[in-house]
Amino acid sequence: MATASTSSSAFLNLNNTSLFPIPRYHFPWPRTTLFLSSLPLSLSSSRRRLTLTPILSSLKEEFRMVTKVWSDFTSLNYWVIRDYYRLVNFVNSLEPHIQKLSDKQLTEKTMEFRYRLRQGETLADLQAEAARRKLGMRHFDVQIIGGAVLHDGSIAEMKTVVTVNDYLAHRDADWMGRVHRFLGLSVGLIQRGMTADERRSNYRCDITYTNNSELGFDYLRDNLAGSSGQPVMRWPRPFHFAIVDEVDSVLIDEGRSPLLISGEASKDAARYPVAAKVAELLHYTVELKDNSVELTEQGIALAEMALETSDLWDENDPWARFVMNALKAKEFYRRDVEYIVRNGKVFIINEVL
Repeated sequence: MATASTSSSAFLNLNNTSLFPIPRYHFPWPRTTLFLSSLPLSLSSSRRRLTLTPILSSLKEEFRMVTKVWSDFTSLNYWVIRDYYRLVNFVNSLEPHIQKLSDKQLTEKTMEFRYRLRQGETLADLQAEAARRKLGMRHFDVQIIGGAVLHDGSIAEMKTVVTVNDYLAHRDADWMGRVHRFLGLSVGLIQRGMTADERRSNYRCDITYTNNSELGFDYLRDNLAGSSGQPVMRWPRPFHFAIVDEVDSVLIDEGRSPLLISGEASKDAARYPVAAKVAELLHYTVELKDNSVELTEQGIALAEMALETSDLWDENDPWARFVMNALKAKEFYRRDVEYIVRNGKVFIINEVL
């Protein structure tokens, strides 16, 4: 399962594409009626039941199949995928023209698309000729649909089994990188053990492969950077587009365990114990569903009075994030359940691992 990084919550199941065209099922009503009307009246009730059993079973199976087709036909998923098949037909109609292009002409298409994007056009064109030439493989129609679904910012479930790890990131960067490089795109790979300079160089490529853990920790390290030359990602917008494989595992299962990173003590370190003390006095509400807290008006006023500030969210004297973190720690983190203390250090317990 994969997703593109947008706010859309649409979900399409591409596993079952056998609905096109819709099969027609015919009930054998004339044959059945004739058979029933010609039954001899002298048959016993037990004999009649034995004779009708195969017919009734057949009718039930026919009815079940028609009900399934009707259910699929009336579902939103059916009609959305039907529209995507129109796109597939359009893409396939371009294939003969694309096949006639030389390697140089095909590679130059990337520059053409970049120019058209700068002119305000969108990424609405798809072509798989580069994959056929470099890998000897052509995309299946359902894979083209999957790519279009991801491009539209939705989730696509397909018949693939993939685990998010360093090995697969390296494999995909090497395998599919041949196609990207053929089209004139640079390909980068982020893996464990790389230096900051190596990471910075790979993040500046057109396409970068990595796993969710490396990406998350690079983001955290960049936010702890003390100077503009330390971050490894491209800021303020590191990526124009992101595709997350195994999105349910990354954003739901593993997303329940926070990524934590420690940095050098800052001038604000003394605020934490103060905020923890103040948190004991405040009024606030707790939302257990998403592990969040919210100060009431009375709580805000009391916090500002205790901390001797006129605005809890003042950029020049920021107390809000310290107070909110103290409240979350108080409500949601229990010693020896969510965290442990060992040799004077705090370790968060990872439920996934």
